[in-house]
Amino acid sequence: MNELLHTRWFPILLLVCSNVFMTFAWYGHLKHKNVPLWTAIFASWGVAFFEYCLMVPANRYGHSSYSATELKIIQEVVTLVVFSGFVFFFLGEKLKWNHFAAFLCILAAVAFTFLPGSFSAKAETASISDSKTTTDK
Repeated sequence: MNELLHTRWFPILLLVCSNVFMTFAWYGHLKHKNVPLWTAIFASWGVAFFEYCLMVPANRYGHSSYSATELKIIQEVVTLVVFSGFVFFFLGEKLKWNHFAAFLCILAAVAFTFLPGSFSAKAETASISDSKTTTDK
């Protein structure tokens, strides 16, 4: 387990799990429209608690390998994948061509964020703080 904590994949695994909770918290009530709204709100809030229990560690652990911007981009892709499965399997809705086109645009954003040869914001931050330390002496 300790090796898993130190991989770049562990935060992504936590993001996937947290997004499952988040998707059910935000959209699960749509299948139960006969439940009073206030009940749906409190039930969603209770489910969202578990999402936060996974999302916060995902970002905490992930920030040792990824910049905050990279974590957000990864989270958006995970959200789309989880949401697409949820909509299709749980709500029974069909995804249309324009949904897939929109997803491709978001994947293009991912590609731009992780372009080979580009440096992450974490590397830039470390570089800036190193130069401040050097100039302060």
